[in-house]
Amino acid sequence: MKPNKTILVAPLNWGLGHATRCIPIIRALLAQQYKVLLASDGVALALLREEFPQLPYKELPGYNISYSKKKHLFKAQMLLQSPRMLKAAKEERKLVEQWVDDGLVDGIISDNRLGVRSAAVYSVFITHQLEVLSGSTTGISSKLHKYIIKKFDACWVPDHKAKPNLSGRLGHPAKPPKNTSYIGALSRFTKRDLPIKYDYLLLLSGPEPQRSLLEDILLEAFKDTDKRVLCVLGKPDGSQERYAHGAVKVVSYMTSEELETAINTSEVIISRSGYTTIMDLAALEKKALFIPTPGQYEQEYLAKKLSAQGLVPYVTQDRFSLEALGKVPLYSGLRMSHDQIKLSDLFAHF
Repeated sequence: MKPNKTILVAPLNWGLGHATRCIPIIRALLAQQYKVLLASDGVALALLREEFPQLPYKELPGYNISYSKKKHLFKAQMLLQSPRMLKAAKEERKLVEQWVDDGLVDGIISDNRLGVRSAAVYSVFITHQLEVLSGSTTGISSKLHKYIIKKFDACWVPDHKAKPNLSGRLGHPAKPPKNTSYIGALSRFTKRDLPIKYDYLLLLSGPEPQRSLLEDILLEAFKDTDKRVLCVLGKPDGSQERYAHGAVKVVSYMTSEELETAINTSEVIISRSGYTTIMDLAALEKKALFIPTPGQYEQEYLAKKLSAQGLVPYVTQDRFSLEALGKVPLYSGLRMSHDQIKLSDLFAHF
């Protein structure tokens, strides 16, 4: 290992999950004396800059992904946005090649950014979706994704290869790409035994407008409750604001350290069933209620899978009510099921 090597870490700006699961990777790189160059856009870049203010960064073209307000239009809207996403991927590829040519980058870790790679340096793609669920077009979308993955030197899947695992069929297709390595579930958090301060933590994330729609639903439902409720809005791109909405304490965003404490001191987490959230809650061994993003096949699949396994119940967004919380005690909650792989062992290729 050469301590002066610079590794580009570039998560997709699609909610906060891709950025947050890169945090333990960045920490491990720094611990091994690598230099790290951050690259992303929007709230993902804002979050990483908040976590690592000492690190240099570059801004990449935004994919500008947005969801429809209507579930049945989700796939159509994704298809309409695909040319824009491919254009952004092409633009980011040119930028990355220039950074490599300029000697700024010695290795690449891309979390789902399609164009962040270079044939001149070792390039890694991180994804938990080797099979991309898209309804009737799952076969096509999965084939296209695997085609992109094969262009990288390695594909790291943040899950365990053996059962039980967290991603199910998403990360464990019958024939994964040959460059696939299962690196274990990633989380920036550590479980701590702290006194319970909140009955419910409302943890919001994801692209608009669905993030705001869920915010409105949850704040309205809990405003007159006699329970202790904290709501984290998942909006790191501004100043940290704190206020009360009826009985609910609201904060615009939290740093990793603050959020780790908030989750550890909360009895039940109410959140999307995004994969990074699932990994975080498993690391902290928490009970939860999931509300999958309407129309997002991946989150709907994960919510149903974990419910069927007796781990976490779920409710659809349009049917959420406080009565749904009555199901939570009937489920065992999430936990890590295997020992973690040392990230430092994966860096030898750089």
